[in-house]
Amino acid sequence: MLFRAILIALAGLLTGQASADTLVALHTLRARTIVTRADVGLRPGEVVGALSGSEEAVGLETRTVIYAGRPIRARDLGQPAIVERNQIIPLLFRLGSLEIRTEGRALDRAGIGETIRVMNAASKTVVSATLGADGTAHVAR
Repeated sequence: MLFRAILIALAGLLTGQASADTLVALHTLRARTIVTRADVGLRPGEVVGALSGSEEAVGLETRTVIYAGRPIRARDLGQPAIVERNQIIPLLFRLGSLEIRTEGRALDRAGIGETIRVMNAASKTVVSATLGADGTAHVAR
């Protein structure tokens, strides 16, 4: 059986038909799980929209439940959250030399570089902000 699989793979390479692999969960991954190499494996065949290598998923956090044997898609993963919903975080608005700092309440969970909604603690205004590595929410114009 292994010999036959090798022959089929070689025939595909010789004819220019390389087969792609699909990244799948080796066991059920709950939402908010940090993906490790032990959690994922490759399955022969290509699934549209699915990741094709473990390096694309390892270290990221699952956004939804991913069941064993199911393909892992980019939309199922994100940066590990450093801010939880309802957490008080620094809020920063910068325009040229003007800088306004205040506190805000995160209305979403988020990881570095993600855009979240934050409620200004003083004015109760909700703004969109990008989360920095230090947990500061940077408000864009």
